[in-house]
Amino acid sequence: MAVGLKKEQMLYDAWQKVIQDRGDEVALRDLASGRSWTFAQLDRESETRLPGAPAMVFPKGHTPEFIFAVLRAWRWGVVVCPLEAHHQPLAVLPPPAPCCHLKTTPATRGVPRAVAFTAEQLAADADNIVATMGLRPDWPNLGVISMAYSYGFSNLVLPLLLHGIPLFLAPAPLPEILRGAAKAHWNLTVAGVPALWHAWHKAGVILSNVRLAISAGATLPLTLEQAVFAEHGVKIHNFYGSTECGGIAYDATEAPRTDETSVGRPMKNVKVTVNGDGALVVRSRAVGETYWPEPEDVLGGGVFQTCDLAELEDGTVCLRGRTSDHINVAGRKVCPDMIEQALREHEAVDECLVFGVPSGNADRVDHIVACVTSDRRGIKEELKQFLLQKLPSWQVPREWWFVGSIEVNGHGREIARAQWRKDFLENRDKPGVKV
Repeated sequence: MAVGLKKEQMLYDAWQKVIQDRGDEVALRDLASGRSWTFAQLDRESETRLPGAPAMVFPKGHTPEFIFAVLRAWRWGVVVCPLEAHHQPLAVLPPPAPCCHLKTTPATRGVPRAVAFTAEQLAADADNIVATMGLRPDWPNLGVISMAYSYGFSNLVLPLLLHGIPLFLAPAPLPEILRGAAKAHWNLTVAGVPALWHAWHKAGVILSNVRLAISAGATLPLTLEQAVFAEHGVKIHNFYGSTECGGIAYDATEAPRTDETSVGRPMKNVKVTVNGDGALVVRSRAVGETYWPEPEDVLGGGVFQTCDLAELEDGTVCLRGRTSDHINVAGRKVCPDMIEQALREHEAVDECLVFGVPSGNADRVDHIVACVTSDRRGIKEELKQFLLQKLPSWQVPREWWFVGSIEVNGHGREIARAQWRKDFLENRDKPGVKV
């Protein structure tokens, strides 16, 4: 136990400093129950020993108990591995000291993997986020995204516990709940994903008391960013990061972007380069220690080589797709992001997702599939003609799937493409899939 306490001590000591500075102030408010806790009251919740003396705890859900579990683990020297509510614990042993935290990656390679972090690496990510985004104690975070996912843990949980940024937990990201949060505080910071910002905008519930709006997990459409700014005066700041290294880049500008591929400039204390294959390489103190239990040479020693293709333009990071997402069409590579960007410019397209599926021919080429949501019917030919004005004909999708909605959660578009590709292949010959 002594070794465990030592590896956690940095995080718990930082939490104690927060209590000293802000002990009697409201730290956590649960909008579902109406209950609230000061920083000192949160600390008292951590005094309860974890039952069974576990070596690792798995906080779940979107309730105050998630925060209590993290604090208890820090206090008693136990490794933390947050999980989505429907996920089961990974079948791995706790990592050795000085690692004290496991994050799970999206299952873009078939199964999720664990990434081990030290206390210093977790704290560095929180420091970078608070300093770059300007998170403030008088602008509480409205918690609508999953706290178990890396984005939510670093933007909601760590700023609360390491920097004293209050957290107001909303029971769900539904428009009516966001509307009700107007009375929660006169200044709010709201971190969401593009699908949520789209739903909130469509429902007309983006609040006048949102002082800082953040979007991550997927490409933020320019049309959405511009429309929200024009109608509500709220600038949505694009945030780009990865489970393996935390925050990478942030759009801190106060006016809407003009380039959808731009994800802003590198976070404070983060350095980025592009390697010979065009992939983005990240260097910072927030980079995770290793994949656990099986290391890979793309992660370690403060360096993470992403799967994202990128270009650096005057200090701004511009994404050019992912190495794993490129579609092979007659020997030529197609980036689905570029097709999606063009599709979103059509007024009838609410959301879209593009991926490749095997053509079934011996040459192993792919067909491009466009998955689209729209309120208008029978617009396939119109969309094809629209794309022909913007893209080479070989980049225009051959197959189309019109659906009621496209959910892209905090895990981002890469996992969404993998799942929608799987669903399409399983249903392509059933009535109602193609139009």
